[in-house]
Amino acid sequence: MPLSVVSIPTKKKKPSLVLTLSVAGALVIGGVAAYWLITQGKPLSRDLPPAANVIPQDALFTVSLTTDTKQWKRLHEFGNKEVQAELDQNLVQLRDRFLTNNGYDFQKDIAPWVGEEITLAVLAPEVTKPPAKPVATDGQVANSQQMMMVLPIKNPQNAKNILTQLKAPQGGNWSDRNYHNLVIKESEAKTGEKFSATVIDNKFVVITDNAKATEKAIDAYTTKTSLSTVPGLAANFPKVANYQPFAQFYINVPTSAKIASAAPNRQLPAQVLTQLQNNQGLAGTVFLENQGIRLKGVSWLNPSSQRTLAVENKAGEMQKRIPPETLMMLSGSNLQRAWADYVSTSQGNPLSPIAPEQLRANFKSLTNMDLERDLLSWMGNEYSLSVVPVVSKVGADENFRAALMLMVKVSNKNRAEAAIKQLDEVMQSQYQFRLEEQKIAGKTVTNWIGTFGTLTASHGWLDDRVAFLTIGAPITEKILTQSGNSLANAREFQKTLPSLNPANGQFYLDVDRTQKNFPLPLLFPKQQALLAATRSIGITSAISDNRSTRYDIFVSLKQSEK
Repeated sequence: MPLSVVSIPTKKKKPSLVLTLSVAGALVIGGVAAYWLITQGKPLSRDLPPAANVIPQDALFTVSLTTDTKQWKRLHEFGNKEVQAELDQNLVQLRDRFLTNNGYDFQKDIAPWVGEEITLAVLAPEVTKPPAKPVATDGQVANSQQMMMVLPIKNPQNAKNILTQLKAPQGGNWSDRNYHNLVIKESEAKTGEKFSATVIDNKFVVITDNAKATEKAIDAYTTKTSLSTVPGLAANFPKVANYQPFAQFYINVPTSAKIASAAPNRQLPAQVLTQLQNNQGLAGTVFLENQGIRLKGVSWLNPSSQRTLAVENKAGEMQKRIPPETLMMLSGSNLQRAWADYVSTSQGNPLSPIAPEQLRANFKSLTNMDLERDLLSWMGNEYSLSVVPVVSKVGADENFRAALMLMVKVSNKNRAEAAIKQLDEVMQSQYQFRLEEQKIAGKTVTNWIGTFGTLTASHGWLDDRVAFLTIGAPITEKILTQSGNSLANAREFQKTLPSLNPANGQFYLDVDRTQKNFPLPLLFPKQQALLAATRSIGITSAISDNRSTRYDIFVSLKQSEK
């Protein structure tokens, strides 16, 4: 990696695996890190990192990062000092672990011969049988994950003597051995760290923290069992590949989920693990643009999975009905199906943000209605859930309030009207809300008025098929009298939300304005610093076919201080 772009003191401390991987998350804002592909026996595409021929097929995670110094300089035009310092720290730790500690100086020893990208991989752990114990077990013990760095050779003449010129790391000594007629250099530093390096076919320099991992790379290349043979990779990656990306990534979904589930206190329920096993991989490409970072991704199902995806890309109309000042918007093609998909992976899962069984029970307790039968059964079309602010002047101060708004294009209007009427009756008889009808722009709106005369919620119809419900601040007039001025026309929304046409779902968050008024839940370390550097986030998804889904994510970033 061209770390000479920034002036940073070298650090010798070995990072933990979690810290080492966190650099990828920093690079793509949120923690996705990157991947590529090639097809077995076919010529390499210029869009795909050649290291896919060397990394073993069962790798858990790979990220390929550009060696173009111009792109790294461009990355430093975004964010704030805190975010940049965190990024630099993680990059230095990676550099030290694989390069500096092995006697390499990037500009002097690597840059003259390395290709367009450097690839990092986390390999699946070695699995060994546990020692015999008085109590019989049939379990297996997994060692810690192995790390690998692959440096493609662009100039073989400059790289041919690289192994002979290596300095032993931190006072250790190199020892040579042969494996399948290739020389592997190994060293154990005084710190206890072990390193291994080899040159494969004069095309790749491979550095690992485990000699077995180096052997795996050689085997993957010679027996054609590398990433290039992962099922579905060759067919799906071209959907998101592009010329000269900043990064590319690949995640082995089923194996990663299985290993994560085996960790103490983090076991996934059997049905969730089964659902994840249906997925084969998640891959993507990261680009730097003038206003931020774009990520194009694709996920696909395991070829042996019986599951199929419904090709239902009907999202994209609700944004034209939502007020332009909206802070957050989530839309989809079919709320009924979205709920069913959520239930299939979340029921009984302690890691789910909302337990579906608890939501069903709470809705039944509050309304005496069945969530799926009485409500979701007629919500089989496009929908949106939004947070719409209302700012009013109170003396010299601004009074900020907001409403939560649900819009649904109904699939059965008779059932919808019956359910809404039943819900009105419950609110009136059980909770003593006063129902009040009013006309706005020629349309009838029903308001729920609380015991102190406070407007709590409103519902009505935008047209013959689209129903809406708002809870909180009064925004009904904004919805019904917007005269073409909508979120779809808002400048920040248009700049941020990627366009996949047709789309299955979209998400938009105005981070800058939301941060000022609502505390966002803490999801990852350094979140506040990262959000402070972000203007907005847009995500669009589309079902490509019955086996794969595409994602387009854009993070609009503030320019860094000079």
